Amino acid sequence: QVQLVESGGGLVQAGGSLRLSCAASGRTFSNYAVGWFRQAPGREREFVAAITWRGNTYYADSVKGRFTISRDNAKNTVYLQLNSLKLEDTAVYYCAVRTVWSGNLNSPATWDYWGQGTQVTVSS
Repeated sequence: QVQLVESGGGLVQAGGSLRLSCAASGRTFSNYAVGWFRQAPGREREFVAAITWRGNTYYADSVKGRFTISRDNAKNTVYLQLNSLKLEDTAVYYCAVRTVWSGNLNSPATWDYWGQGTQVTVSS
């Protein structure tokens, strides 16, 4: 089992920045890929970014160049730096762990453990 707790969400003006954190406990965190997804009201959960156990990173086109994912295995924590925020970035952001690197990265069904989410609201 892996337990995940997100933090760092909040209300920010368009163009601003936030840093989200995902703290993990349980099984050896450093062996797994960690991802971030988001879900806006009335929309499906969508992939945002992921980082493998080797530090390889992947991003959705909509956030490439604005968001940065990183990990600190010593702290069992993954971060998502959100810069140049837009109104359309408003959503609940979830972190997830993938124990097997297989299947479509963008599909929530291929991720095994999830946090409870943290709200990010971007205002004009």
